[in-house]
This record gives sequence, C-alpha cells and structure tokens, in this order.
Amino acid sequence: MASADEKPWGVDTASRVYGLQVILLKRVYVLPWTQFLYAEGTSEEVQAFFSTHDVVVKGSGLDSLLADFASQQITVLKEPARVDKFASSAGPRISELEVRRVEPETSE
Repeated sequence: MASADEKPWGVDTASRVYGLQVILLKRVYVLPWTQFLYAEGTSEEVQAFFSTHDVVVKGSGLDSLLADFASQQITVLKEPARVDKFASSAGPRISELEVRRVEPETSE
C-alpha cells in the first residue's frame, strides 16, 4: 500500500529524463519528451499531448501529475491491474490509463 506522499508514477528529479514509458496491461509505449506538446486536466483526469500520441490518465488526486508533466520529470506511468483499481489509498491514484494514436489530418 502506498503512503499518502507516494505517487503512483515514477519521477526522476536528479537527472534529465528523455522519455516517458507508459506501461499498459497489453502494450508498452515509450514517448520521447522532445515530442511533448502540453498537458491539461483536473485532479480526476489529466491529458498529455505528444506529437504522435495522446495519454489520458484518470484517477484521483492527479494535481501533482500535472506539475510533473510541466517539469517533464515523469519516467513511467503504469496502468493498474484490475484488483489495484479498487484499492483505496489516501494519496494520488491512477484508476485508468489510455494511449491514443494521433491520426494525421487529411485534406480533401
């Protein structure tokens, strides 16, 4: 069980982070921070936009996740296993994690 101060995502404040690893139950994505555009959201949902993919994080207490996106210090985001989605914790919690491919716009 995580303590109230512990984040359910990995952060590296000691060195430059070059990429974000997003671990889903059936697939892993590695997105370079050089393709990061911006992030927005609330304490319940955060969306991060990269040039090729969008990352959607749902949960609770996600305010500090936005700050970590702003500083580009996140090393890993991990989709919780089914049993972990219902576990209670006092601190920030990720309940859903989704990666969407950005489709190029076609002009007609």
